[in-house]
Amino acid sequence: MNAGARKIVFLTGGVMSSLGKGITSASLGNLLKARGFNAGIMKLDPYINVDPGTMSPFQHGEVYVTQDGAETDLDIGHYERFLQSDLTRDHNVTTGQIYDAVIRRERAGDYLGKTVQVIPHITDEIKSRIAGLASRFDVLLVEIGGTVGDIESLPFLESIRQMKRDLGSGNVCYLHLTLVPYHPSSGEMKTKPTQHSVAALRQIGIHPNILLCRSQVALDEDVKQKIALFADVDPAEVISLPDVQTIYRVPSLLREARLDEVVLRALSLPMEGSGQSGSGAGAGEEWDRFVHRIEVPSRRARIALVGKYIELKDAYKSIVESVIIAGASMDTGVDLEWIDAETVERGTADLEQLDGIIIPGGFGERGVEGKIMAIRHARESGMPFLGICLGLQCAVIEFARNVCGLDDAHSVEFNEQTPHPVIHIMAAQRTVKDKGGTMRLGSYPCRLRRKTLAAALYAGVSDNGSQVPDEITERHRHRYEVNNAYRDRLAEAGMIFSGTSPDGLLVEIVEYPKHPYFIACQFHPEFRSRPKSPHPLFSGLVKAAVERRSKKELSL
Repeated sequence: MNAGARKIVFLTGGVMSSLGKGITSASLGNLLKARGFNAGIMKLDPYINVDPGTMSPFQHGEVYVTQDGAETDLDIGHYERFLQSDLTRDHNVTTGQIYDAVIRRERAGDYLGKTVQVIPHITDEIKSRIAGLASRFDVLLVEIGGTVGDIESLPFLESIRQMKRDLGSGNVCYLHLTLVPYHPSSGEMKTKPTQHSVAALRQIGIHPNILLCRSQVALDEDVKQKIALFADVDPAEVISLPDVQTIYRVPSLLREARLDEVVLRALSLPMEGSGQSGSGAGAGEEWDRFVHRIEVPSRRARIALVGKYIELKDAYKSIVESVIIAGASMDTGVDLEWIDAETVERGTADLEQLDGIIIPGGFGERGVEGKIMAIRHARESGMPFLGICLGLQCAVIEFARNVCGLDDAHSVEFNEQTPHPVIHIMAAQRTVKDKGGTMRLGSYPCRLRRKTLAAALYAGVSDNGSQVPDEITERHRHRYEVNNAYRDRLAEAGMIFSGTSPDGLLVEIVEYPKHPYFIACQFHPEFRSRPKSPHPLFSGLVKAAVERRSKKELSL
């Protein structure tokens, strides 16, 4: 297939949000890669924010950072994990970005005095973004955020309607994900919400080729026939998507339903691509073994995530998935305990029965003292500990206070008057006024110190087997750094700086060797974890947690 070929699959949603469009899109991409296609994927978000970087985690969940430093929707994380690919800022487009580009062009006089309108100027910008990315792939999957009927989504829906006219019907396929609820009092699955959702989509001018029906249990043939009749599709184009134990089961579920085959026929594509079949991230025997280890593990460990946004678990989505993936690689089921950092501060959290602790990133002072107390418990009790971003900074503060004797040590983010600012803001950040997109974002190199825990962990996943890589690359999202003025004092007390920037000026990894597993990183390892390549810091934590649990069980 030539590089300019454009075959595009659009996925829309109806009835209600959070039905799993992102997982479904990622799973279909997984299957197409397994068939040898160069499959790409894209998310169109209807909110007016330029990106989710300044949005509250309670509003939006996790902000996922790509290697080129884009702050994106959490679905980009699903895409990268399921497709085993590194995406870029081009793969996540928001209404804010589209309007910003059009307005800038208008201010520059590029429209030659014309009245700038949603149609054609906004829709043309959207189509240009889609077509530009589609030209890089055999097949591009495009997920439209929100649900049919949302006023915010209308420009995107109009754009994808036009693209069928632009590219031809054989080059565009529309998938629509809906809900088929079960009504307990009547004992029936109700198809009316799906019928209304499809009718709303058709009023816009989009006739879906395939319906994906979310439900508690699999649809029976009578229900599929009824939906097919009212939605004007073939029964084979009504795909049942019942609840599953793990999201990683979805590719296998869709493969069994032959969704990939239906899509390829709709796009007039062969059943196998020109790439090496089975060489990608796709569902197959290896993937099924991975899923089986998640669903039926041979052992278990209990690890707590001590955070401040735990009311919305999507705020830590990639961390959760990284723990699951690391556990599966060791045939271990991880029971993740959600602990509000403020309960630790109040003394009402039970940390004694845990096998490990994760302190994740975050912004703002709330819950910081609770995180510091949890780290102290982990350090003094020998409990395996992994700190991420703010987790590293809290680990340095805790060590400075309780090991180095610097009682009032803190970060200037939370106490500008602290006499011991062991964490301070980067010089380049001191004059920054805009909050969005101004942190240290994206991939940066980290030089590893040999004969450390970090070096040993990364050696296990290097291309050279057990050889320690000189440098690794990890993704960042932060403003504050370890204060170099205190590094000697911390090192004298036993803290090791096992990872730094290549010039040695920025601390990337710290560890405490007088402990079974105590390590923290300034970057976000969760953004690099994949089903076929779990991140070594998470794998090390799970391994240490299992060992701790085994020792406790033997002592009983």
